Amino acid sequence: MTPINELKSKAMPLPLPNIDTDQIIPKQFLKRIERTGYGDFLFYDWRYNLDVPDSITPNASFVINKPEYHGAQILIAERNFGCGSSREHAAWALNQFGFLAVIAPTFADIFYSNAGKNGIILVRLQEDHVKTLMGRSTKNPDSIITINLEHQTVTDDEGFHARFEIEPFRKFCLLNGYDDISLTLQHTEALTSFEAAHEKRLWAMPKSHLAGANQPAI
Repeated sequence: MTPINELKSKAMPLPLPNIDTDQIIPKQFLKRIERTGYGDFLFYDWRYNLDVPDSITPNASFVINKPEYHGAQILIAERNFGCGSSREHAAWALNQFGFLAVIAPTFADIFYSNAGKNGIILVRLQEDHVKTLMGRSTKNPDSIITINLEHQTVTDDEGFHARFEIEPFRKFCLLNGYDDISLTLQHTEALTSFEAAHEKRLWAMPKSHLAGANQPAI
């Protein structure tokens, strides 16, 4: 996971509430074995014209296909973004498409956790602030929004300024680029020491633990 402190980008407006994870990444794509390539299926049912299965074409009216928003790393949505199932694929799809942040009034709890673990900053702002940014990005697609994670601020080139809250641990992981695995690996020395000490105290372990570890019963 790449460390992130300050993000400067134009933003893609998606003025819809209750965007669920099946809309973010439809269920038929969850069968894939790979963990990569999900960006191609982000917002699939909205992104493409699916009326003729043998001739699927991009939906030119959907924001993700509008050339003026290409390269946007910030998505702006309405309340309750990421509701629905707990699929982590939703966070994968957003990240692999190129989004590094989502701004909305509220997020579903499980999606909020999944996104943070996949390097996406979720910014909760009050509804009128979200509408302001949404309107500016709609009117001027080249408008730049700056998210400063260290200072927990959102600004734009038209004078907007707001502060957002984020849990200290989530902020620490995003600033340092730690997912669950890389965070655990920061404690390799302590884990090695624990395992060495554990080997010396096998006599103190219950038989069920020893049997599970293929150790001889005492």
